[in-house]
Amino acid sequence: MSGCLPFRLDVELTEVMRLRVQSLQQRGQKRQEGERLLQGNEAVYRLDFSNQSLQFLHWKVWLAQPGRLTIMGTSQLWTPDLTNLMTRQLLEPAGVFWRAAGDGDDAPVQCYEADADEFGERIAELAKVRKVMYFLFAFSEGCSPETVDCSITFTVDK
Repeated sequence: MSGCLPFRLDVELTEVMRLRVQSLQQRGQKRQEGERLLQGNEAVYRLDFSNQSLQFLHWKVWLAQPGRLTIMGTSQLWTPDLTNLMTRQLLEPAGVFWRAAGDGDDAPVQCYEADADEFGERIAELAKVRKVMYFLFAFSEGCSPETVDCSITFTVDK
C-alpha cells in the first residue's frame, strides 16, 4: 500500500519565526550563536505522519512557472514551540527542484536526483520517531508558495 503525503504550509509557525527576526531587528540584537533565522523567501511547512513504518517511493513536485524550490528538513531534536531553530538542526542533503525558463508546460520538474532520493529516505527514517516533521521551503528565481505543489509518496510497511 502506498500513500501520498502533502507538505502543508504552517502559517502560525512561519509567523512566529518571522516575528523573531523582526524582534531582533527592532531591538538591534543579534541572533543566538548558531541560530537559523527565517529568510524573507522562506516559509515553514510540515508533514504529518499517520503511519510510522514508511519506505520512500518518490517526490511529487509541481512548479507552475520557472523557478527553484529548495526544501530543507529539520531534525527530530527541534521542538519549535520550545526552542529557536539552530543551523545544526538542518538536515543534509536538501531537496532542490527547479523548472528552467525554456521548459515546456509538460516538462518534468528537474532535481538533483541522488540528493532528493537520499533526503526522501531520511524523511522515512525520521517518520519512525516523529508524528510531525518540519521543513523550510526556500522559494527563488520566480518560484513562490502560490506556484508550488509538493508531496512525497511512501509505501507503508506491514
